[in-house]
Amino acid sequence: MAAIVLAGCGSDGQADGSVTARDVPVRASASAASASAASASAASVSAAAAGGWHGTASRADEPRPSFVLTDTAGRRFDFARDTAGRATLLFFGYTHCPDVCPTTMADLAAARAVLGRQAAAEVTVVFVTTDPARDIPAVLRHWLDQFDSSFVGLTGTPAQLAAAQRSVGVPVALADPPTTAGTLPGGTPGDYLVGHAAQVLGIGSDDRVHVRYFADTTVAEYVADLPRLAAASRQVP
Repeated sequence: MAAIVLAGCGSDGQADGSVTARDVPVRASASAASASAASASAASVSAAAAGGWHGTASRADEPRPSFVLTDTAGRRFDFARDTAGRATLLFFGYTHCPDVCPTTMADLAAARAVLGRQAAAEVTVVFVTTDPARDIPAVLRHWLDQFDSSFVGLTGTPAQLAAAQRSVGVPVALADPPTTAGTLPGGTPGDYLVGHAAQVLGIGSDDRVHVRYFADTTVAEYVADLPRLAAASRQVP
């Protein structure tokens, strides 16, 4: 199995965490999955020929990150323990993000759809908020469900979330000061942006970090790499 971590962008969206018109479609449709399948096949051939990942390779001995947060049901979630041996996609972002967060989550949902139910079952997506004040559990759960109801949402105190980001090796997210007119066109009073890293960390079923993906990673590239991450524990070094 495998795990991935990504962090994202700006501030927008509805107060209840719903996706706005400026956001991408959040559910991977059958037609989108079909359209991606051909590209994924070509990407898989290319990756096999190159013997590499569709991202930046990590050092060989980097272990699965370890941190403890709370899921949207209020349960303690020990990332290292609860995802051990699992293909996991871990993302740091927030529900009011106008760009990289929803597009990345949509891409991950689409990649799972292209892989099919059996292969997708080996991949767990975990989204960690960088905006706990607005991303209360109900808001986070509603937003994630628009992409895929199997996605795990995590939150915590600012100190816990900062520790989680440090454990992954990404800069700690910083929120801009709220404004009286909103940060973006059409924003409401009190809106603000959250600056955070924009990468997805790929962890194999061998509990080692193998690759870091960035915002330009395509659905086809995720589809090509996820089976390899999921099979990492079965591969001969």
